[in-house]
Amino acid sequence: MIRFETTLGDFTIELFEKDAPQSVANFLRYIDDEFFDGTIFHRIVPGFVIQGGGFTEDMTQKRPQPPVKNEADNGLKNKRGTLSMARTNDINSATSQFFVNLKDNDSLDHSRGNFGYAVFARVTAGMDVIDKIAAVETGRRRGFDDVPVDAVIMKSVRRMPA
Repeated sequence: MIRFETTLGDFTIELFEKDAPQSVANFLRYIDDEFFDGTIFHRIVPGFVIQGGGFTEDMTQKRPQPPVKNEADNGLKNKRGTLSMARTNDINSATSQFFVNLKDNDSLDHSRGNFGYAVFARVTAGMDVIDKIAAVETGRRRGFDDVPVDAVIMKSVRRMPA
């Protein structure tokens, strides 16, 4: 279990290590390095996703580790409350950025002709915080759309004791 402390409240996630071992190992490396501390949710699209894990409050992109293999073919679906690895058009380009699905996003699932986005975790507590983040006012900033007007900061992201 992982606990996110944000400026809008806390939420907890469960990792799917068995189904997405490379994505989970990658995510845990960032957590253990305290990489996410001080990063923001930089992309908020109500009714779709909130995305974070790569930018600081001034929209400077942090230097990530090398990308991981896309595990979107693991059978997990992009349902409300699941976390998936963000990527570019390159299927195997996921590094530190991730998103939380705000609804069932079937279009992001692995299917014939669409490799999809790898689900690797789900929110187990604090979906109200996710919804609060999703409701913040957004605008355009430093060339990016859907950026919160007032930054939503990940103060700390830590493993929880077993």
